[in-house]
Amino acid sequence: MIMRPGQQLLLPANPLFIWFTLLMAMMGNMLPVGRLPWMPDFLALVLVFWSVHQPLRVGVATAFVFGLAIDVHQASLLGQHAPAYTTLSYFAITIHRRLLWFSVPSQAVQVLPLFAAAHGIELAIRMLAGGAYPGNTVLLAPVIEAALWPIISILLLLPQRRPPDPDENRPL
Repeated sequence: MIMRPGQQLLLPANPLFIWFTLLMAMMGNMLPVGRLPWMPDFLALVLVFWSVHQPLRVGVATAFVFGLAIDVHQASLLGQHAPAYTTLSYFAITIHRRLLWFSVPSQAVQVLPLFAAAHGIELAIRMLAGGAYPGNTVLLAPVIEAALWPIISILLLLPQRRPPDPDENRPL
């Protein structure tokens, strides 16, 4: 893949680190702080990140399994988070090549519709099953997730950053 000028060369992602971050994000969603409608979905954020940066390792099947796990944990309608995460991962993989050409703040703007669609799918399934409308604060969750995108990008790419120590045998 042709890199943008000035883009830093990254080391390969460690699979253990990918799964560790996914499990930590799932644990973050499972914290017993109460589920407020405006709270960001950390697992969705990390799933999109790894679907964009490592689409061969984290894909639609991974998103489906994590969605079922969140459904079981929250005792919500089985299949509420799974289709949302699956759709989110599919569209993240679809746009991953184009998305990586943009700067991180521009990427945050472009993943905002993905997060809004995922929350819309979850809300539609909940409403079709007879749930109550959580209020207009549910519209804040995708915006907060998009605002967290630059922070997540910096934190999750940190182990892959190559140390800047070029020598005559290794100019990159």
